[in-house]
Amino acid sequence: MIAVQSAAQVPDPLSVPSNAPEHCPASLYHLGTESEFAGKSSACEGCANQEICASNTPKGPDPALPLIKQRMSSVKRKILVLSGKGGVGKSTFTAQLGWAFAADESIQTGIMDVDICGPSIPTILGIASEQVHSSSTGWSPVYVQDNLGVMSVGFMLPSSRDAVMWRGPKKNGLISQFLKDVDWGELDYLVVDTPPGTSDEHLSIVQYLKESGIDGAVLITTPQEVALQDVHREIDFCRKVGIRILGIVENMSGFVCPSCKTESQIFKPSTGGAKRLAEETGIELLGAVPLDPRIGKSADYGVSFLDEYPDSPATTAYLDIIDRIKQILCDD
Repeated sequence: MIAVQSAAQVPDPLSVPSNAPEHCPASLYHLGTESEFAGKSSACEGCANQEICASNTPKGPDPALPLIKQRMSSVKRKILVLSGKGGVGKSTFTAQLGWAFAADESIQTGIMDVDICGPSIPTILGIASEQVHSSSTGWSPVYVQDNLGVMSVGFMLPSSRDAVMWRGPKKNGLISQFLKDVDWGELDYLVVDTPPGTSDEHLSIVQYLKESGIDGAVLITTPQEVALQDVHREIDFCRKVGIRILGIVENMSGFVCPSCKTESQIFKPSTGGAKRLAEETGIELLGAVPLDPRIGKSADYGVSFLDEYPDSPATTAYLDIIDRIKQILCDD
């Protein structure tokens, strides 16, 4: 018998108390009321939950953690794609990474978009008009192809123009549901697209996958110093929370003319670019992807740049980087 699926509603469990103060210490770092400052900080004054948070009653572990561990037990590799600054091509790289993994029909790949306020993955993958469906086994990912499934808050919004105005606890709740309630099935790779920076979404994913394990993170940057400064902070974040850094990718590294295929610099690496950053930090430079205007065109139309323009130097760079990631993970 085939299970009948129905469109999923925007999850109501995300509606944590709306009266929690903006800088609630219970939600900071997602420690909940385990935080030593819970109910005792100046930010707690006037909060209806202050007495409960400040009580000495022992708190149990997050009940979602064992459910997440069970669901993630069928996922072989979990890779985070991070960037310190927005606009450096992180989501585009995530999409190309997913497409490249899924090019092998024997490899099952998932992409989880936790860029909650700016979910661009559905558009880049050409599935922006799709909806999430649910069955007895949980939410079903939206499939780009048979072996490439995607989950994003973008599927749950009434319109692509609707703003997501959530504080940390609501974001935390959605990420928890993406991990424990989505029927990912048996996956070889789960690629997690994160927002820029080192904030709520990053802390949530690290906390929730602590027991399941994160295989590594890929850091995306562009050549100019203003982007590299933020990558330094991303590196510091990874080291503090114990995430293995697989390497750095320099996006928009030169410009490829679609006509003559020659390459010239657009964003000058005034301080040595990602190459020097990699040398200074002891992190591997996975590769440099030149700026090809057709990458943006492919993202707008929701098609695979790797398939559409196999002769582009950018495609060669993408594939070399992806092959190197596989080698590092001993999957090649």
